[in-house]
Amino acid sequence: MLTWVNGELIDESEATVSVFDHGLTVGDGVFETVKVVDGVSFALGRHLARLGRSAAGLGLPAPHESELAKACEQVAAQGTGPGMHRLRVTYTGGIAPMGSGRGDAGPTLIIAIAPAAPQPPTTTVAVAPWPRNERGALAGLKTTSYAENVVALTLAAELGASEALCADTRGRLCEGTGSNVFVVVDGELLTPTTATGCLAGVTRDLVVEWCGATETDVDFGVLETADEIFLTSTTRDVQAVSAVVWGDGRRLELAAPGPVTARAAATFAERAAADPEP
Repeated sequence: MLTWVNGELIDESEATVSVFDHGLTVGDGVFETVKVVDGVSFALGRHLARLGRSAAGLGLPAPHESELAKACEQVAAQGTGPGMHRLRVTYTGGIAPMGSGRGDAGPTLIIAIAPAAPQPPTTTVAVAPWPRNERGALAGLKTTSYAENVVALTLAAELGASEALCADTRGRLCEGTGSNVFVVVDGELLTPTTATGCLAGVTRDLVVEWCGATETDVDFGVLETADEIFLTSTTRDVQAVSAVVWGDGRRLELAAPGPVTARAAATFAERAAADPEP
């Protein structure tokens, strides 16, 4: 596979960045993950628009969206093999001195592609004990500062889950480490508002638009009482939650997929197949 690094398409074995890149030393960068099927990316425009918003949130100069889109298309065109591919766009503060201060070398842009394993239709989620800080400087931004997610996801794996769900500092349901969460309560489809600090996921936003979900504040305790729960993300699409587990050994089983989840999954699959750039 060829990888785009600062304007050049080069073999992935030769794709390198400086050890002084600010994205590496302090996590000063943003990124997007885009689904590619048969060489065609899904919702690329939405992803690149969010990349620009995240970059602005970090104070990074705006990437040139049309040029970036062309570069993504060149890399994505390689993903024509069997199954799904994952396109990763990473945009960092570039080479800088050691420490938090930025340098003047300009940003680093990397676009890479790799095969992606399909997700199962149902999964188990763990309840993370660490809250999201909805008032933090990075709230709602998709940044490369992902260490909190790594820790929470490691805990989830230890508990036999593929994802960990977090509350915000006010005890409201927020999001997963790499996904958004929807719950069904009394037949109504709900998802947390971005005021909780959750990322406005591309798949999340499409499910809200296409399936009539309501964005609202929900207490974290809803994980114990919801009729249905499902996750959304670029690689999961709509994935039903079959069980919720806690670190103290508690486990709650759910019928999955429930009727609302099944309809949402079917609607998303149909609409996404009909338009790769919704």
